[in-house]
Amino acid sequence: MTPQFLGPLTETLPTWLAIIGGYLLGSIPFGLLLTHIAGLGDIRNIGSGNIGATNVLRTGNKKLALLTLLLDGGKGAAAALLAGMMHPLLGMFAAAAAFIGHLYPIWLHFKGGKGVATFLGVLLALSLPTGIATALTWALVAAGFRFSSLAALIAALASPFFAFLFSGLPLAILTASLAFLVVMRHEDNIRRLLRGEEPRIGAKKEK
Repeated sequence: MTPQFLGPLTETLPTWLAIIGGYLLGSIPFGLLLTHIAGLGDIRNIGSGNIGATNVLRTGNKKLALLTLLLDGGKGAAAALLAGMMHPLLGMFAAAAAFIGHLYPIWLHFKGGKGVATFLGVLLALSLPTGIATALTWALVAAGFRFSSLAALIAALASPFFAFLFSGLPLAILTASLAFLVVMRHEDNIRRLLRGEEPRIGAKKEK
């Protein structure tokens, strides 16, 4: 007999739907789309070239940056919640796929963002206390040092501990895996932080 806790994971179709659907949802480049619709050009030619909310903020449009943040976080949360309605583990699969989709979107030749907002959205959906603790860590570091990248790095490194504390080992392992990718995507930011060249939150777009 199939172990009951595996549920629909033994069925190929639900598993692949969760993974593929999560990836495609995560691949939607909201920052790029919103800046284009607003007539601000290609966000990839502005500031750091990233498609996320922090770089959208460098256009000077705070409302657009906030909307990008909400949508990038929302797509990760939506993937986790929708698939999680079938089975909690499917929710984790879809959440991870959405995060990967943001980092490597098929629509942009697999060149995406750094995944911070999507990472937070995923955590909020999978474990609300973990997501809140991680978001608060980001906010406190960002408010204190005014570096979005530094806040993202510290929050990502802290998140597996929050996940273990509030939800247990399975989510902690998933969170650690995603956090590792967040850190890897900030390789250039780490170099700039060490050189004292990293732009602070709210810095205007480069000329």
